[in-house]
Amino acid sequence: MTNTINENNQTTIMGEIVSDFTYSHEIFGEGFYVADVSVNRLSGNLDIIQVMISDRLLDMNADYKGMFISVNGQFRSYNRYEGSRYKLMLYVLAREIYLVEDVKECSYSNQIYLDGFICRKPAHRKTPLGREVADLFMAVNRPYGKSDYIPCICWGRNAGYVSTLSVGGRCIIQGRIQSREYMKKIDDVNMERRMAYEVSISKLKVAEEDR
Repeated sequence: MTNTINENNQTTIMGEIVSDFTYSHEIFGEGFYVADVSVNRLSGNLDIIQVMISDRLLDMNADYKGMFISVNGQFRSYNRYEGSRYKLMLYVLAREIYLVEDVKECSYSNQIYLDGFICRKPAHRKTPLGREVADLFMAVNRPYGKSDYIPCICWGRNAGYVSTLSVGGRCIIQGRIQSREYMKKIDDVNMERRMAYEVSISKLKVAEEDR
């Protein structure tokens, strides 16, 4: 495990590009575009993950929809103002990209490693069937004093363990990014389908220095 600030947030996904790239923003002449990538779970269900890619990594004049891609990068967040409140937006920022030509020789991949700090008291509960589940909200530091705020979820023994952790504690997790559709009430008549993202934790430990 590493404490290097550039390596405390590592993500690898592989899947099918299922939307066109749309322009997001530009920084110092470098344009950034977003597209949705469909990634298979072991269960056969799909996660639709938003990926942000620089125009220095791909030619944005080409059509990539339906192609398969492997992305190494970081899971990032930002607050977008909607109406009267801010909404937390989550996406994978691509650092390296590989177009996958022979899908049969490749497997779908969805892995994430985070080394960060608990910034909200974990919420522990049980499902109607009695299974333990806990929500964990982590702050993962970036360079230049910035942080990404990432919601996580865990089950079973990990959920019981997370419920004992304190705000400000540093922990290291491994898991996968998952998407979840929900219906947002816009007004008394209209509903809007939206997508939420979180990290499903498979492994978790408290950093040695905090024990």
